Amino acid sequence: MARADDTERRTAGRGGPGGPPAPGPADLQAFAVQLRRMNGEINRMVHGFAHRNGLHVTDVQALAAILDADEPMTPGRLREHLGLTSGAVTACVDRLERAGHVTRVRESSDRRVVHLYYAADAKPAARSYFRPLAQAAGTALARFDDAELAVALRFLTALNEELALRDASGRS
Repeated sequence: MARADDTERRTAGRGGPGGPPAPGPADLQAFAVQLRRMNGEINRMVHGFAHRNGLHVTDVQALAAILDADEPMTPGRLREHLGLTSGAVTACVDRLERAGHVTRVRESSDRRVVHLYYAADAKPAARSYFRPLAQAAGTALARFDDAELAVALRFLTALNEELALRDASGRS
């Protein structure tokens, strides 16, 4: 006879009763291991890029936030995103601007508003350095069909949404 927790696990999957089982502890462990490995490899590349360009790792995180932003990044939004003080963000943006990686542009309608943009001249260096990451991603993507990639993207999006709900200590 199936125990209640086994039944709950089997029916907690995407398809509800009779659907695929929810991931078990071994599945979660395997995901955690692979996510840590991927994070480590990406961090290794980020540290190398930072070192090669005379930047701090936080500066590279700031560049990624500026590049990935849905709308022009402001120092205030960058501060929130990185969890830094205003002074630390100012120092970070100053370093990035001196190194030619970002430009500050004052909003024409409100001169107090500053937008941060990834400098067009800096993009080729970043593309060149991170080309092996893009090539590895392309090679890995080629191993999956469109439906599998859609599921993988949905998972990564959901995981990032869940992580964004937690503070720096990991609590909700």
